[in-house]
Amino acid sequence: MSSLKNKSAFITFEGIEGSGKSTQISLLASHLEKQGLFPSVFVEPGGSKIGEQIRQILLNPSHKNMTYMTELLLYQASRSQLVETKIKPSLAVGRVVLCDRYTDSSIAYQHYGRGINKRLIEDLNTIATGGLEPDLTLVLDLPVQTALGRATKNGADRIEQEAILFHQKVAKGYRLICKQNSKRCKLIDASQAKDQVFQQILSVVEATL
Repeated sequence: MSSLKNKSAFITFEGIEGSGKSTQISLLASHLEKQGLFPSVFVEPGGSKIGEQIRQILLNPSHKNMTYMTELLLYQASRSQLVETKIKPSLAVGRVVLCDRYTDSSIAYQHYGRGINKRLIEDLNTIATGGLEPDLTLVLDLPVQTALGRATKNGADRIEQEAILFHQKVAKGYRLICKQNSKRCKLIDASQAKDQVFQQILSVVEATL
C-alpha cells in the first residue's frame, strides 16, 4: 500500500441494503490507518450537518407518499453538500476518502429501481458533484433475500421496506453498472465471510491504486 502514501484517492462502496458496505469500509479504514494513512469516511445520504437532516427525511418510514422525483432531488441535495464541504476539501489536502454510496446509487435505485430517465440522473449527478468521480468503486454483491434479512433484523427504513422486486431491480442495476464501467467498478462477492470479502477488496484496492 506504499504507493498510496503520498496521493489522495476517492473510493466508493456500493450495493443493495444489507450488503455489508459499512463493515467493509470500517475494515479498510483500519487497514489504511495501519499503513500510516488516515482516511476520511463519509456516508450518503448524510455526511454533513445538512445532509444528515435530509437523510432523516429520506429514510423516514412514515414518508411513504414521497414522489420519486422528490426522492431523487433530496439525494442530490445531500450529495452536493457532502462533496463541497467534506469530500473535495479532504481530497485537496491529500486524504484518502472512503464513501458509503455515491452517484452510482442514484443510477441503481432511481433509474433501475424507480424507472427515472437515466440521462436526467446522470446530469443531476454531474451538477451535484461538479463532475467529481471516484478513482475506484467497489460493488458488494449478494442474494437480495440474504441482504434484506441482514438489513431489516432491527427494523426497516423507508427504502428497506420496498417490495423485494424493487431490490432485485436495484441489484441487477448494480451488475449492469459494473459491466458498463468495468475500469472503475469492481464487483465483489459479498456472500462469503467478512474476512474473505475484505481480502477481495484489499486485493482490488492494491491492484488499482
